[in-house]
Amino acid sequence: MKVPVMMLSSVPELHGYIDKSQLTEDLGGTLDYCHSTWLGHRTAIESFALMVKQTAQMLQTFGTELAETELPNDVQSTSLVLSVHTEKKAKAKEDLQLALKEGNGILESLREPLTESTSHSVNQDQLDNQATVQRLLAQLNETEAAFDEFWAKHQQKLEQCLQLRHFEQGFREVKTTLDSMSQKIATFTDVGNSLAHVQHLLKDLTSFEEKSSVAVDRARALSLEGQQLIENKHYAVDSIHPKCEELQHLCDHFATEITRRRGLLSKSLELHSLLEMSMKWCDEGIFLLASQPVDKCQSQDGAEAALQEIEKFLETGTENKIQELNKIYKEYECILNQDLLEHVQKVFQKQESTEEMFHRRQASLKKLAAKQTRPVQPVAPRPEALTKSPSPSPGSWRSSENSSSEGGALRRGPYRRAKSEMSETRQGRTSSTGDEEESLAILRRHVMNELLDTERAYVEELLCVLEGYAAEMDNPLMAHLISTGLQNKKSILFGNMEEIYHFHNRIFLRDLESCIDCPELVGRCFLERMEEFQIYEKYCQNKPRSESLWRQCSDCPFFQECQKKLDHKLSLDSYLLKPVQRITKYQLLLKEMLKYSKNCEGAEDLQEALSSILGILKAVNDSMHLIAITGYDGNLSDLGKLLMQGSFSVWTDHKKGHTKVKELARFKPMQRHLFLHEKAVLFCKKREENGEGYEKAPSYSYKRSLNMTAVGITENVKGDAKKFEIWYNAREEVYIIQAPTPEIKAAWVNEIRKVLTSQLQACREASQHRALEQSHSLPLPTPSSTSPTKGGNPRNVKKLEDRKTDPLSLEGYVSSSLPKPPDKGKGWSKTSHSLEAPEEDGGWSSAEELINSSDAEEDGGVGPKKLVPGKYTVVMDDGKEGPDALAMRTGDMVEVVEESAEGLWYVRDLTSSKEGWVPASSLSTLLGKSSSAQCLSSSDSSPGSAVLSNSSSCSEGCSTPFSELQG
Repeated sequence: MKVPVMMLSSVPELHGYIDKSQLTEDLGGTLDYCHSTWLGHRTAIESFALMVKQTAQMLQTFGTELAETELPNDVQSTSLVLSVHTEKKAKAKEDLQLALKEGNGILESLREPLTESTSHSVNQDQLDNQATVQRLLAQLNETEAAFDEFWAKHQQKLEQCLQLRHFEQGFREVKTTLDSMSQKIATFTDVGNSLAHVQHLLKDLTSFEEKSSVAVDRARALSLEGQQLIENKHYAVDSIHPKCEELQHLCDHFATEITRRRGLLSKSLELHSLLEMSMKWCDEGIFLLASQPVDKCQSQDGAEAALQEIEKFLETGTENKIQELNKIYKEYECILNQDLLEHVQKVFQKQESTEEMFHRRQASLKKLAAKQTRPVQPVAPRPEALTKSPSPSPGSWRSSENSSSEGGALRRGPYRRAKSEMSETRQGRTSSTGDEEESLAILRRHVMNELLDTERAYVEELLCVLEGYAAEMDNPLMAHLISTGLQNKKSILFGNMEEIYHFHNRIFLRDLESCIDCPELVGRCFLERMEEFQIYEKYCQNKPRSESLWRQCSDCPFFQECQKKLDHKLSLDSYLLKPVQRITKYQLLLKEMLKYSKNCEGAEDLQEALSSILGILKAVNDSMHLIAITGYDGNLSDLGKLLMQGSFSVWTDHKKGHTKVKELARFKPMQRHLFLHEKAVLFCKKREENGEGYEKAPSYSYKRSLNMTAVGITENVKGDAKKFEIWYNAREEVYIIQAPTPEIKAAWVNEIRKVLTSQLQACREASQHRALEQSHSLPLPTPSSTSPTKGGNPRNVKKLEDRKTDPLSLEGYVSSSLPKPPDKGKGWSKTSHSLEAPEEDGGWSSAEELINSSDAEEDGGVGPKKLVPGKYTVVMDDGKEGPDALAMRTGDMVEVVEESAEGLWYVRDLTSSKEGWVPASSLSTLLGKSSSAQCLSSSDSSPGSAVLSNSSSCSEGCSTPFSELQG
């Protein structure tokens, strides 16, 4: 097809071909059209249409994702899902709002010409564009509304799911707590064994209920929360409703158990209060009977006054004692276990025995209070009786008896009355003795009751500390209150208190309760358990560490919280002191019991138990000092048992020291604390520590130790009754000791003497044992060969003399031939030693008295016991087996008069003044007179070390040193 083409040169020419209404303004026409504007609108509409399509797809995808999401089973996951979905929803809404904003902007730009001029006509293109934009905006609004509706449902479901998960989590926690509480309340079966114990259990129950109330309140609140969810049309009603019912059931069950438990404890408290009142009434009655003086009750007025006191006291029994035992059994059947039943029976028996004592005392006092009305018979005096002497002779009485029966009746009356009075006096004395014994028995029961009551209270206090403090240190709920310095320090703070509690609760308390009917036999309980009481030494040794830890951590909130729960007025440190106070209390109670049991069966056991308890106290005290020794390299336990310890002033006087230093030392005493062990004596310097309580306890710096096998003593030092000497290695080292008092000095000297004597005895026994083994195959010599003055081989005589000086062989000869007693006036005057002669060395321990001679060693025997003047004590019983022999017993004191060649000494008994021959081996030195003192020593057999001065040596008949024998 051919189209004509017109070439125009101007706009007016164009108007000739096209009407102006069809041309735009730039071509001179009147058509309202801008091509650039049309392009812009068209592009924006197409872009908006694409945005609407993408937004719809995005919302559809997001809705599908929400619909397909599974609900989590825990709170954290549900919260996370809800948070993520909310964020995505917010992002989708933001995109949707942007699309709406875009569409509204396009629509406003399309309507802009109309807003500027109302006369403006809108062409069809503009109308089509507006319609398109409006349709797209409507589509967006519909999509948004649908999405909002879907999101609201989805959000509600997620929120309900979250609420359900919170409810389920709370239910699990509360149910676990309630189950634990129910299990714990089920273990509360103890109804108490004393009034204090029941009160403690009630406090524990109240405290437990207060702690549990938080969980119970939470459970009830959770149940209400579940009911609210059900009312709000929760989608999981079938799951929530059973849980609410279970929570309500658990709370009701727990409240019921608490109420039942409180009722049982209230019953127990009521019963124990009644028992306590009965026991208190019995104790007061026993004290009343014991406090009534027996001598004052012998008079009629005194007996009536005592009787009134008893009757008045018995009236108080109506309210304070058990009336009917069967009624008690019936009323308190729900709490009567075996132990409580036995306790009730014992209290009732005690009540009956107390009433029986009162009835016996009543009967006795009624007899004494009854007026002795003597019958008066009106008899006219006989005329002849008026002329006779007012004091007729027995003959006249007998003659008058035959004259008249009436007179006989008159005379028999006074005799019978006198006889009756004598009988009543006798009965009164018997009654007085019986009352005195009864009073002593009452006092013994009173002491026994005090011992039992204080023992039960002590056990309760220990249990209270262990449960209220020690156990709480392991409680995770209390861990945040424990300071760092207190963590893992329970064993230091409480020591072996748990061991002490178990001993007293399981063993010793039961032993004491078995003696309630025979209080005087309680000493056996202590003696049988004396080894167990050693646990107190361990506790006391730990006490300084415990005290130090307490002072560091006493402000810890843990202790304050525990004290508040226990309702204690005193802090923990007061209760940690209870074991120390208790072990010291026993000796006081034993003294009281012994005071009222002098003539009873168990008096000896009580005395022995008292001595043993005092020994434990001394050992505990000594051990507290012993653990404070510092600087000692060895093991203190190797030194044997600690016998004594104390502070002294000490001067030194050593042979090896510098002369000037030695002289100065005499004027400057050292303050030393001495520890006497079985094998050594330790010299320490006492150092006071700064601080308070146990932190102020002294410590002891070790300075010197002396082996007891080489120690000797000089009992008296000239010029001071409080001084004595301890010397070492034959006076190479001399320590002058000044005690605070003469009594302390005497005690130390006696104890050292015992140690040295025991060492000597051990050495002798070892020597005799070896001599017995060596001479077992040798025949005993005949009596005719015992005298060295008779004929025989001189060499044999010498060997025989050597053998006779041995303690074993000497006893075989003493009865066959004894030397003649020395002449009067003879004795020490012809010897080289004089009783009054002073020793230059200050005692009988110089080197001149060494007993191991070279001759004796060459012969393979032992040296004879050298005669030294002084007083001796008998260490071996010796029967009288000859005319001039002297019978002796261990412990007798004798004085030596003369020595014979056969190893016999002629002695004088200082008690009976009898004289006779005795074996030298039977004597041990007691006192040796010198210018200084009496000396006692024990040492090895090495030359230069004197042993048991004035007597014999550990090396006598013993070539082995004592230290080797000890090993």
